[in-house]
Amino acid sequence: MNAPTSPSQQASAARVEPDVFEAAAEHEQVVFCNDPATGLRAIVAIHSTALGPALGGTRFHPYASTADAVADVLDLSRGMSYKAALAGLDLGGGKAVIIGDPSSLKSEALLRAYGRFVQSLNGRYYTACDVGTYSADMDHVARESSFVTGRTVANGGAGDSSVLTAYGVFRGMQAAAEAAWGDGATLGGRRVGVAGVGKVGRHLVGHLLDSGARVVVTDVWSPAVERLREEHPEIEVADSTDELLAGPLDVYAPCALGHALTDEVVETLTASVVCGAANNQLAHPGVEKALAAREITYAPDYCVNSGGLIQVADELEGFSFERAKQRADGIYDTTREVFALAASDGVPAATAADRLAERRMREVGRLRGLWLAH
Repeated sequence: MNAPTSPSQQASAARVEPDVFEAAAEHEQVVFCNDPATGLRAIVAIHSTALGPALGGTRFHPYASTADAVADVLDLSRGMSYKAALAGLDLGGGKAVIIGDPSSLKSEALLRAYGRFVQSLNGRYYTACDVGTYSADMDHVARESSFVTGRTVANGGAGDSSVLTAYGVFRGMQAAAEAAWGDGATLGGRRVGVAGVGKVGRHLVGHLLDSGARVVVTDVWSPAVERLREEHPEIEVADSTDELLAGPLDVYAPCALGHALTDEVVETLTASVVCGAANNQLAHPGVEKALAAREITYAPDYCVNSGGLIQVADELEGFSFERAKQRADGIYDTTREVFALAASDGVPAATAADRLAERRMREVGRLRGLWLAH
C-alpha cells in the first residue's frame, strides 16, 4: 500500500525519525500509511497491549502538520490504554488519525484503503469511530478488515457510540456532584455549561435537562446549536466558549477537542465541578494541581467518557445495548472510587485515576503475560 520513496524522501524521513521515536518512547508501535491513489495519509499508534488488543477510534481531521497529527495520536492512544484499564475492559489502548478534511477527502475508496491498512496489523489494533468518522464509515472500513467495531445497527454493529459516551459522562457528573456538594447532591437546579454539542454533547444535554439542570451551550458550528435549540428550546446559548466561561456556572462540561483546561481557564473558572466528554482536557501536566488548589472537583476525562469504548467493545461479543448500558452505569462507581482514592492519598483526582489504571495494567497485564508465555 505504501508508495516507494526516493532517496531524497528517505533522507527526509531519516531526519524526522529521532523526534518521532523520542515522542513515542512509551508506545509499542506507531505505523504510518500513505495511499496516493485515494489521498489517504494515516497514522496508527498502539500504546499498550498489556490487557489485550488495542482498541480506539479513527479521528479524521485537517491537522496543520504531520507533527501535530503525531502528537495527537500519541496522546489519544495513551489515553485509551488508561480508559480501557479503568473501565475494567480486557483491551489495550490505540488510536488512529487520518490527515485531511473529511468533508472533501473522505470517500469509500479511501476508507477501504484504510481498512486494508488496519487489517495488515493482524488484530493488534481494532478501530472504531471518532471525531470526523461515523458508523457508516466503519461499514466501509469493515469491507476490508476484520478488526472493526462501532458499525451500523443494520450491519450488526452497536451504532452511534456517542449515546453511551454521553450517558457515562452524565453518570460521572452525578458522582462529581456528590463529591463537590455532599452525599445525595444532584444536578437539579445547577447551571451546567456544555462546550461542544456535536455527537456527545447533544445527548448529554438531554440527560442534564431530564435531571432538572439548567443548561447553557456553545459550539463553533452554529448548525449544531440550532438543531439542539429546536429540540430543547429551553437551553441558553453562549456565542463562544469564552462567553460561556465568563458567566456563572456550577458545572463546566468540555465536550469538544482536547486541552480545554488551560491555566487561564482554571484561574477564572466559576464552576465547582469540571466533567466533560473531551479527551485530554488538561492542557499540560500541572493543571490538575491548579484545579485541586482552587478546590474544583475535576472528574478525569478518560474515567467518565469511557461509555463509548464500553459500547463498541461490547460489539466484539455480539452487541447488547442493555448489557453495555449496565456496564456504562459502572462509571458512576468508578468515579466515586477515584475521588475516594484522591482523598485518602491526598492527591488530585487525575493522579488517583492514573494510579488505579496503572495498577490494573501492571497487575493484570503481568499475570496475562505469564499465562501467554506458557
